[in-house]
Amino acid sequence: MNASEVLLDGLSRIKDGVHGVLDGIDEERLGLTVAPGANTIAWLIWHLTRVQDAQIADVAGFDQVWTRDGWYESFALPFGKEATGYGQSPEETRRVVAEPDQLLGYYDATHDASVAYLATLDDADLDRIVDDRWDPPVTLGVRLVSIVDDDAKHLGQAAYLRGLHL
Repeated sequence: MNASEVLLDGLSRIKDGVHGVLDGIDEERLGLTVAPGANTIAWLIWHLTRVQDAQIADVAGFDQVWTRDGWYESFALPFGKEATGYGQSPEETRRVVAEPDQLLGYYDATHDASVAYLATLDDADLDRIVDDRWDPPVTLGVRLVSIVDDDAKHLGQAAYLRGLHL
């Protein structure tokens, strides 16, 4: 396996997990909060998708699926189109209300765009500096691993909430 294949495998595991969380879920469960300030499944899936979409689009140099394919309008959330969920208050996170098929459609479109981009990379591409605001500067490889890591953490939170018997 080369490094891109490892990253593709990581993203495929995220996709399987997202599908598992959303399979057969109802809108009430999507919006469930278990404690004051806790995130909902809807927000967690939307956020992990937005982070993947925004960051892959940035390093790939293409438009985000969120705006390019009309998902921003479809979701009609009370945030600007640049919002990814980062830094949102508990009140804002509860405003992410969506249907399971809508979340899944946006995730799948984002996943497909991410996979198409990763398939173009070879190992040497992963050394490219994509963010020099850090010390050391962030390479493409580090950024891509960060995306998989962040998505996996939020997916785990969503899976935990899905599995609670309340």
